[in-house]
Amino acid sequence: MTWFLDLRADSAGGNPAREVTIRQSANSCFNVIDLLKEVRGRDVLFGTHGFNVNREEGIADLSAWANLLELGDNTLFIGVLWPGDSRWAPVVDYPFEGDEAITSGRLLAPFLDKHFTEAVSLSFASHSLGARMILEAIRQMSRSVRVRRLIMMAGAIDDNCLIEEYSDAAKKVDEISVLASHEDVVLKLAFPIGNLLAGIISRGHPYWQGALGQDGPDSPYPENIRSGWQIPDGWEYGHGDYLGGTLPAMPLPVSVPKEGSPSPSRSLYPAWSAGFVSTRFQRA
Repeated sequence: MTWFLDLRADSAGGNPAREVTIRQSANSCFNVIDLLKEVRGRDVLFGTHGFNVNREEGIADLSAWANLLELGDNTLFIGVLWPGDSRWAPVVDYPFEGDEAITSGRLLAPFLDKHFTEAVSLSFASHSLGARMILEAIRQMSRSVRVRRLIMMAGAIDDNCLIEEYSDAAKKVDEISVLASHEDVVLKLAFPIGNLLAGIISRGHPYWQGALGQDGPDSPYPENIRSGWQIPDGWEYGHGDYLGGTLPAMPLPVSVPKEGSPSPSRSLYPAWSAGFVSTRFQRA
């Protein structure tokens, strides 16, 4: 069973909780001591979903995806649930969910500072707007906690976030990885200045506002970011192709191939992203 840190006040809707709840399912709650028995002396990888996902969907997607990860015997995967549900129109209202992401990150950080001191290291993998929640948590965390890896998939956040808004958080991470797809239609809609006016405003223009999960990070690149993030256009990798999935897992190592490389079947895309995260996580 997958462990979860639940930052939600309700099963659906955008209300952050006042305290963290520990779960293994939507209807089960555990004492923090139960979880910390599993954490002590291990590397921990936290994985989180994006916006427009309720509690049950988050548990289902992250539990399925966790089965596709190959992290090693000394690593514990923990899912993080946060209230990024759409308020009134899926996708279009993503900017208004940023407040919930920030509030959730600020709830998560002191919980990790207090309870995860006996972990060897902490790492994070995020999908979509979950990137903002995780970056906010890393910003708020104590510098005494080692953040080993940060892997952001389909990041629904500005492409310059690592060198501007969250440069302080980025500097606290040993190594950062990104997965991005030009064919992510959700991010094309969510970042209209950089996409709907394509041809009028181009990358590099001062009014450009690209998404991290569509075009990758803006330059100058942080020293701790690994190259290789653009999924081939021919794969038509969409916003919903990263999480969930069913066995079998993808044999490691998995890296971003060159443009024009043949793609796996679409049903294997979540296994491919899990293989990518596993490969980047395991790298010494």
